[in-house]
Amino acid sequence: MLFVLSSLLPVVVLIAIGFWVGVRGWVTQGGAKEIANLAFTVLAPALLFRTMSQVHMDELDIQPVGMYFVGAIGLFLVLFLSLGWNRRATVLALAATFSNTVMLGIPLIGLMYGPPGLVYLFTLISLHALVMLTLATVVLELVLAREVSADPNTHVANRHPLWTIALAVRNAVIHPVPLPILLGLGFGQLGWVMPEVLDKPLQWMGNTFGPLALLLVGITLASVLHDVRQSWVGHSRSKALRPLWVATGLALLKNLGHPLLVLWLGWAFGVTGLALAVMVSAASMPIGANVFLFSQRYGVGEDSVPAAVALSTLLAMVTVPWVLSWVH
Repeated sequence: MLFVLSSLLPVVVLIAIGFWVGVRGWVTQGGAKEIANLAFTVLAPALLFRTMSQVHMDELDIQPVGMYFVGAIGLFLVLFLSLGWNRRATVLALAATFSNTVMLGIPLIGLMYGPPGLVYLFTLISLHALVMLTLATVVLELVLAREVSADPNTHVANRHPLWTIALAVRNAVIHPVPLPILLGLGFGQLGWVMPEVLDKPLQWMGNTFGPLALLLVGITLASVLHDVRQSWVGHSRSKALRPLWVATGLALLKNLGHPLLVLWLGWAFGVTGLALAVMVSAASMPIGANVFLFSQRYGVGEDSVPAAVALSTLLAMVTVPWVLSWVH
């Protein structure tokens, strides 16, 4: 437990500094978006490419990643079916299963488990958005098609569901996170050696990503909490509390229920050691920001999802150390 806390303390300090910067307004929302674009389009790809270029295919273990997706997809479908087979149910189910594996997962797991742990994490990340976001898109498009057939007056975009799904798959692959992982793996299999004049800048940029990402978590958290508070101004207490209860349930399910399920599946699949530790740690990460984008895109859950992202990130300060102490 002491090792877990000592590894997490720098993470908490950086997030707290970012939160203070956001509260003080030293970085505006527009500035934070620009910094985030820099981090995800330049720094993260450098880290992902350089790490995976040093990995050989025979060193990859796909079983833990497969076990992770069995749990995530199973939990998604159970929630979707139990919450009503509609757009809101889809977005809420995605919120309970989509982890912040990049902004929080990379620096935290890098601190906890080092490069060997990052190899497992990057293998998961290379498929995470592709599998989960495509699944959510497929379900949403099917739900929209059912709504149109049931009510011809439903106003939705005029598009073919298969075309939308194909675009979702393309966007999930041609993306600053999965693409450098795949390119790095391909580079590593060729047996080439990275020239130092290129390797050193990639190393510097990769080392910068972790601290900057954690500062952005704090800045974004301050902004989200401010927006949630403003959105509730003028509402009655009962109307304001209902989204909060939904958000709390989602945050607890994501931060505790998801990693517990992955831990149980690890035992069932015979996954142990570092592989199980990384998968459970990834499942314990708070709700990823892509869920908020889905909520905005389809116009559902906008009262609950921003609060769920904020609460999940706040609760992660307590739940993540607890979960990591299980697997350590």
